[in-house]
Amino acid sequence: MTSLGIGLLFGIGVLCIYWSLWPMPERVPSASRTSMRQRLRDELVQAGFESISPVQVVLLSAGAFVLVLLTVLSTTRVLPVALCFAAGAAICPRALISMRARNRRTALRDLWPDAVDNLASAVRAGLALPEALSQLAIRGPEELRPAFASFAEDYRASGRFHECLDRLKDRMSDPVADRLIESLRIARDVGGSDLGTVLRTLSRFLREDARTRAELETRQGWTVNAARLAAAAPWVVLGMLSFQPRALAAYSSAAGALILAVGAVMTVVAYRLMVRIGRLPEDERVLR
Repeated sequence: MTSLGIGLLFGIGVLCIYWSLWPMPERVPSASRTSMRQRLRDELVQAGFESISPVQVVLLSAGAFVLVLLTVLSTTRVLPVALCFAAGAAICPRALISMRARNRRTALRDLWPDAVDNLASAVRAGLALPEALSQLAIRGPEELRPAFASFAEDYRASGRFHECLDRLKDRMSDPVADRLIESLRIARDVGGSDLGTVLRTLSRFLREDARTRAELETRQGWTVNAARLAAAAPWVVLGMLSFQPRALAAYSSAAGALILAVGAVMTVVAYRLMVRIGRLPEDERVLR
């Protein structure tokens, strides 16, 4: 072994010893590091599909891909065209879930201030926190009643307030619900007479946020709609051309497949960019 190799090994050994003296910092989970499976699970709950698991969504997407691929391939006999439509079909289940979850979050955003007001009134009337939450199953907004009814049943069965709050948080999978539940948890632990003030402040903040978001979404909605129309138009034209054998023959070559691939990439990039510019940022669940 040469002197260069001995020096290299010695340097690596010194580096390993030095590295071992400094402990690695513990990674703190955050919303940005939330796994894709957990985000999909939250969207399923927000969309009202609690009984569907992320694995079932993946299997549904795979089934849609295979079904559309075989159908279009048997009709057109052109593999690149069939792959394009199959990829679009595979994206549809996730896109529909995201759209429904987003619409329900928008609807619940207008209901949470009323729920917080009812909770503040119950606390001001002298009810304990478990009873105040349970009464939302009767007097709360219609969309939120099933979750609070389940909380009331859990609390009557177990009497464990914190565990029932955790299950309520999982049922809601909503950022506003996370903030409200953690506020109630702290109030339960430390006590105090400021809970009513905190709830009224939260209700006022939620109303102002919902009003501001509604105005901005109305003004910027045309950008998202334009992005959807621009992204769908070329593929609608391609679908119409699929009924003409001469037009399909151009896409059966390597150059045609390359054009379709480049077009698909440009469509996805342009759509995501337009949506990112035109859509307001969504609240993330940072208090899981």
